[in-house]
Amino acid sequence: MSFENFIATGIVALTVFFVLQISKVENRTIKAVLDWFPAILFAYVIPAAFTHIFNWDLSEVWLHSFSRNWIIPVTLLAVMSALPVRQLSIVGARPLVLFFLGSAIIATLPFILVLSFSQIDSNSEILFIGDSYWKGLVPIVGGWIGGSTSQLILKELAETPESLFLSVLVLDNILVNIWTILMFQFIKKADSISKLLGIKDPLPDKLEGESEKYGKKIKPLFVILAFLGLAGTIYLMNFAFLGMVVSLSLIGFALGNFIPHWNARFSLKIGGICIILVMAILGLKLDFSNLTLPWTFVQLVLFWLVLHFLGMILIAKLLRLNLVWVPIASMANLGGISTAPAVTAAYRKDLMPHAVLLAILSMVTGTAWGLLTIFLFQSI
Repeated sequence: MSFENFIATGIVALTVFFVLQISKVENRTIKAVLDWFPAILFAYVIPAAFTHIFNWDLSEVWLHSFSRNWIIPVTLLAVMSALPVRQLSIVGARPLVLFFLGSAIIATLPFILVLSFSQIDSNSEILFIGDSYWKGLVPIVGGWIGGSTSQLILKELAETPESLFLSVLVLDNILVNIWTILMFQFIKKADSISKLLGIKDPLPDKLEGESEKYGKKIKPLFVILAFLGLAGTIYLMNFAFLGMVVSLSLIGFALGNFIPHWNARFSLKIGGICIILVMAILGLKLDFSNLTLPWTFVQLVLFWLVLHFLGMILIAKLLRLNLVWVPIASMANLGGISTAPAVTAAYRKDLMPHAVLLAILSMVTGTAWGLLTIFLFQSI
């Protein structure tokens, strides 16, 4: 093993260990820091700090091809196998419609806003189209709807530059944290705002058809071997990256829904660790010298976030749906598996399974919505 490969492997191993450990710390100060600077962002920044401080070029080490050929495929299988479709019935049709339309707004608004900004100011067209800053919007779609997995995959598919990707990650984390605080406040007032808008939609007194517990009969070793075997098979078939993403997404979906007692809980754990690994390996390529974002880019993202929320309120009004579903669905789209149930618990703890299911659904659809965003921009 060359010096560069040895150093890179050591940095990634230390980074993953640090991120996994700091996530478990109960210290109040550290938790407050992690609320605003999530542990997964450390996975990206720490390796970059090493390469920057010691002036190492680790952009060509073996880990990058290993990540693309093995870790990302296993991550896809792990996340996609965690959605049991039969459990979606407990959520209900109208909240699902609100959720999916909220996702559609997130995926299409950046394209609409770029066209609108370009009509107002020709410099915006140069920035987003000429200078390809639209490639920084695509990972946001993945991050908001699908979480880190979709964000990383869409970064590859859109060919987002490393420096732009880190800037987007920082902006994204700041906005999502602020949004979470706002949704905590909104959900507490959802009933009164619903009445103000003339919406009379009672929520269920209790859960109908309590969601199944994650299967525990499939041994973790079998899950790991299945993931490695399937990832290796797809690798040997030499698919293009997009073909690999689609194939493994469908295979993962089939694993979680057609194999009895599939261990979805362990699958999510594997997916979480793989995401940290991918982020740490990506950090080896990062160049801190270009960590900036134009104000026009930030403005567009702010408009995007606010219009998403207003659109969901309008949809809830048209569906005559209690506005408590707006922050639940919005956080399932923007926050994910941890923040969606946390915000929901501020209103009613028994609705948390609804939020978890919507968040899982968000995780497994984010890449598809991001592909729609890429298609719209490439059609210009």
